[in-house]
Amino acid sequence: MQCGVGEVPSLCLWYRHPRPRDTQVLLATTEAMELKRRDYHVERPLLTQEQLEELGRWGPATGALQWRSWFQCSRARARALLLRHLPVLAWLPQYPVHDWLLGDLLSGLSVAIMQLPQGLAYALLAGLPPVFGLYSSFYPVFVYFLFGTSRHISVGTFAVMSVMVGSVMESLAPDEAFLQASNSTVDRAARDAARVQLASTLSVLVGLFQVGLGLVHFGFVVTYLSEPLVRGYTTAAALHVFVSQLKYVFGLHLSSFSGPLSLIYTVLEVCWKLPQSVVGTVVTAFVAGVVLVAVKLLNDKLRRHLPLPFPGELLTLIGATGISYGVGLKHRFGVDVVGNIPTGLVPPVAPSPELFAKLVGNAFAIAVVGFAIAISLGKIFALRHGYRVDGNQELVALGLSNLIGGIFQCFPVSCSMSRSLVQESTGGNTQVAGAISSLFILVIIVKLGEFFQDLPKAVLAAVVIVNLKGMLRQFGDTCSLWKANRVDLLIWLVTFVATVLLNLDLGLAVAVVFSLLLVVVRTQLPRYSVLGQVPDTDIYRDVAEYLECGVDVDHLISQKKKLLRKQELKLKRLQKEKLQAQAAASKATSISIDVNTNDGDTESNSVEGSKAKQVSTENELEDTAASGQEGAEAPDRFTLKALGLPQPDFHSLVLDLSALSFVDTVCLKSLKSIFHDFREIEVEVYMAACHTPVVAQLETGHFFDASITKQHLFASVHDAVIFALQHPRSNQVSPVLTTKL
Repeated sequence: MQCGVGEVPSLCLWYRHPRPRDTQVLLATTEAMELKRRDYHVERPLLTQEQLEELGRWGPATGALQWRSWFQCSRARARALLLRHLPVLAWLPQYPVHDWLLGDLLSGLSVAIMQLPQGLAYALLAGLPPVFGLYSSFYPVFVYFLFGTSRHISVGTFAVMSVMVGSVMESLAPDEAFLQASNSTVDRAARDAARVQLASTLSVLVGLFQVGLGLVHFGFVVTYLSEPLVRGYTTAAALHVFVSQLKYVFGLHLSSFSGPLSLIYTVLEVCWKLPQSVVGTVVTAFVAGVVLVAVKLLNDKLRRHLPLPFPGELLTLIGATGISYGVGLKHRFGVDVVGNIPTGLVPPVAPSPELFAKLVGNAFAIAVVGFAIAISLGKIFALRHGYRVDGNQELVALGLSNLIGGIFQCFPVSCSMSRSLVQESTGGNTQVAGAISSLFILVIIVKLGEFFQDLPKAVLAAVVIVNLKGMLRQFGDTCSLWKANRVDLLIWLVTFVATVLLNLDLGLAVAVVFSLLLVVVRTQLPRYSVLGQVPDTDIYRDVAEYLECGVDVDHLISQKKKLLRKQELKLKRLQKEKLQAQAAASKATSISIDVNTNDGDTESNSVEGSKAKQVSTENELEDTAASGQEGAEAPDRFTLKALGLPQPDFHSLVLDLSALSFVDTVCLKSLKSIFHDFREIEVEVYMAACHTPVVAQLETGHFFDASITKQHLFASVHDAVIFALQHPRSNQVSPVLTTKL
């Protein structure tokens, strides 16, 4: 960097390309030789912030035009709004039938084959009759086909969402509330009816939250759910899912627990009642689990050779239903089965507004978690296949899926990780695959649902547990985070422990609050460096690490204040002595003089001595007072050099404010303190690279005054450094210190 000195300061930057051996790695030999001969020269005047605003004709940005455009009405704007909020109208007319239809058809059938057993199983996980899992696999999927922007995620029932719904059911509609007085058994019909009403109302409320957040462009709320938080939460939710299925695996009748430590109480009761397990149920669950694991391992091994994954879950359900019906597992071995599955669709039912107050907290938590899972998967697939996912429209799409689904007695849904991977890997290109899978589920609901009445619940529990493999493998995050980032590991562990101990709703709240507090703490304790120049070099290093750089400002100011205080005390002492001398002289003149010559000579000598001492004191006091007056008029009297204190190795400090997005009153006070303290040790302070909002806040906060003006604010760090080098203090020729805030 070179710069000429003249009447108008200027910034001169010379850029040279790397050495030939560096550029030849990236460029051809001829291009490298051409670049070697080129020198780029950029020259412009030094600019303060005030000069930059005048040169660029700066003016405040008006938001009125943007607001005005929101209320404009035209055919083009109406069409754009329609295509943005109903994306199917944008991509379906351009759908390449010959290229994509076969892949979407095979993908849709594969997803539907998984959707059927998972829908039945996750409804059981939510504490609802299995048929409502089929409803939740049809209505929301078709609605998302119309409004969604992701081409590959599979919307429908999901284990985490189902266990959150199940937690609400256990809390607001426990089995104990439906005990019959005659025989102390649970009235399942009344319990199921109450839970269906709760679940559908919850789905409507979740949908309202998601649609509302999407319409006000509140999709950024998911940024407060970091990846370690989401993974720790889903891992803990997987543990809740696993524990909730133990009663179906062992055929036990457990009490309903909700709230903090409910997971611990459930585990303890399972251990207590383990001797009461039904052997037939345990064997059924074990055999189904072994078959499902074997089929998944076979699919993983033969994935490259199979056009479609082997439908292990569907075949397991069909086989288990046939064996249960033929052998009579329910009557002979006491194995609990699904029971009656009504055929046909149910009519729409209005939600119960009186339940909103009880469900609002859980609904918001479910809405945020469901969107976080969906948008995370959606962005992964969008990045992989080169298209864009609109976060706000995804909120609207999921919200409408839950809102309309709730009216048709569905429970809240999101997207499934396992089904989304299958939809992508089997050739799915668009949500046509989702529409095909929903139509297949519709056929099951209308015609084939009754054939699964003898399906053992233990088999559905096995399906749920086997599908937890992916989420339970997230325990491995602890090892990778320990090596990569221990702060993220702390977030993961706090989220996991809070969710396990406090249940899903309180656990999420604790995790979010802890994550935000951790962000606040980390922003208040940033890692920054104050750079100083190493003597006799052009190298700048951290003054905290290199002893030959920088200065202890607080210590130097303290020493200066001590010396000034000593001089002030000395001045007061001399003034006191003067007053005492004047009083003594006044008293001496009032004494009568003896006529005796000798005595007169003696007294005369004494008076003369006293007067001489008084004159001496007055002269010293006058010198000190004059020194003080001259010090007020000439600051050099009290400079560090005059006081015998060491001077800093730099004469100017440049604050790089480019990282600041806003300043508050505390920051303004801190900046003023920096100016005051460094001027106390004879160092001038400049600021550089402020963003426009920061400049506006400096002005409205009355930061600028007679001592700090816009002449101290430069357009860039280079401008400030060069200006400081060209305008050092008269008594110093040392370098400039730069720090980034």
